[in-house]
Amino acid sequence: MSGDGAVSHRKGPVQEGLPWVVGLLLGVLALGPGLKRGFILRYDMVFVPNPPLGPVQLGAGEGFPRAVPSDAFAALLSKALPADIVQSVLLLAIFVLACAGAARLVPGPLAARLAAGVFYAWNPFIAERLLLGQWAVLLGCAGLPWALAAAVRLAGAKDLPRLVTALVPAAVGGFSSAVLSALVAVPAAFARPGPALRRFGSALLAVAAVAAVCLPWLVPALSAAGGGARTDPGAVDLFAARADTPFGVAGSLLTLGGIWNAQAVPDLYGHPFFAACRLALALAALAGWVLLLRRGSLGPAGPGLTAAALAGSAVALLGTVDPGRDLLRALIGAWPGFGALRDGHLYTPPHALLQAVRLGGAAAGPAPGAGRADRSGAVAAALLVAAPLILLPGLAWGAAGRLTPVVYPAEWSEVQRAVDGDPAPGSVLVLPWSAYRGLETAGPGRTAVVLDPAVKLFERPVVWNDDLRVADGGTVRAAEGEDPAARAAAEAAAGPGGASAPEIGALGVRYVLVEREAPDPTSADGPRHLSKNRFSSVLRASEKVHDGPLLTLYRLPAAHVNAVKVDLSGLEVTGWLVTVGSILWSLIASSSNLVSMRPLRPVGAEPRKENPS
Repeated sequence: MSGDGAVSHRKGPVQEGLPWVVGLLLGVLALGPGLKRGFILRYDMVFVPNPPLGPVQLGAGEGFPRAVPSDAFAALLSKALPADIVQSVLLLAIFVLACAGAARLVPGPLAARLAAGVFYAWNPFIAERLLLGQWAVLLGCAGLPWALAAAVRLAGAKDLPRLVTALVPAAVGGFSSAVLSALVAVPAAFARPGPALRRFGSALLAVAAVAAVCLPWLVPALSAAGGGARTDPGAVDLFAARADTPFGVAGSLLTLGGIWNAQAVPDLYGHPFFAACRLALALAALAGWVLLLRRGSLGPAGPGLTAAALAGSAVALLGTVDPGRDLLRALIGAWPGFGALRDGHLYTPPHALLQAVRLGGAAAGPAPGAGRADRSGAVAAALLVAAPLILLPGLAWGAAGRLTPVVYPAEWSEVQRAVDGDPAPGSVLVLPWSAYRGLETAGPGRTAVVLDPAVKLFERPVVWNDDLRVADGGTVRAAEGEDPAARAAAEAAAGPGGASAPEIGALGVRYVLVEREAPDPTSADGPRHLSKNRFSSVLRASEKVHDGPLLTLYRLPAAHVNAVKVDLSGLEVTGWLVTVGSILWSLIASSSNLVSMRPLRPVGAEPRKENPS
């Protein structure tokens, strides 16, 4: 019997390693054909050959650094491995870390741990965010179990290295990943046993740890918020959770769905049978959790996870009612940083982790005995392990073929070398003036809807239409972009006669890239959705540097370009040094990594005796 009264389950190499292997198998099953050579391109998921690693990728520039430091981390790995293999490794890591992390929160029988791990790694949130292409968010989501376990043990500064190490996925994932990690780690640290003053100190340490790994994006984000970047308050309606099951918005969120983009819903997700079974499973998990909460037997991680799940669910529901939307619009209008709250669906992972842990506890069953009860418990545990896969078939095999690889024509690399080889400063303007492209995939007859790859292609800043346009029910809903340079370019093009070379050059633009066959599947007429003809006078005044079947590159006359070299500020460099130094210190000081954290006492474990037989 263990010291806390729970059954002690000795774990050998198979018990320790199997959740990691299962997580890898889940990743292979989910990605399927996407693991072939080439790049999975899907909405926000854009990887390019030979990704640059310069000041822009590290956070320099005027807009909000939403891809910092995830793009820089992927580019760094691409110095050692081909970029498409790096993408596959990162995507597989999401499933491995999620499954193994959730499994370690339920240190009971192997079946119980696998039930928790499989549920957390294979659920509607994972599926919908993957189809939206938000791999960095999912990496942070995969790190939540590790952050929770480390925060619960945060008794003092001596425990900080373990927490900082556990926050590495959030550090790589960036903005949204760090917000989710703070939502889990801070309440968990505060809710740990002990005097109130000590618990408050633990919560402050958790805040410090999260802040330490956030500085590469936090410093430039605060600078951008005060320097002209803004968030459209009207986008609250666009990003609000929506019903993607027959049970309305609340029922969809309860089953971990509710994504705002209808194109990110997996096949068969809304089928009444599958949706009803998922809802029953969710309600059973919540009922069991509430029962344990009333008994006071949730274990050390229970109170903090409960608080995080409640807070996340409250944010998710906020945008679904008129008073909540009014509040969000007022907050975003007061400060752009509150824009992080508009995507309510983003805050459901703590609830997903809560359900996973409780279902794992249910799979543990009663104390070992003999006869039919044991056989029934084994069958029930096996069903709980298999249930997530059975009830969410649309995630399997590349999300039913939607995650298929794209091979870039060599022309993209030629244009990249031409632009990055020019020492003269200045940004790249990308046309047509729309954010998304339809690119042919390796699969027959399929088109990948993806953010323009040119945005990630160059070391220098890229000026592009960062308005978000989402097709919904036959109409196109739009949210104004955040980059002040993009707004200025759009305003110039919208004027009489379109934009001129001096106007565009005054924005710091040196190159213009025209993608000839780049249809935008979400396009519609609108004031910001401008034809490339509105920039025709800019092209006529420029020198043609590259003219290929897909891409044409122009260089503006130097006399028109007013550009300075974009570089990191001293404060931004300091932020990077603190974050990298903190992570290295945590690894050395703890002599640890994410794998070696010992598991917690089972959440909801009741004291019980071992069967002497």
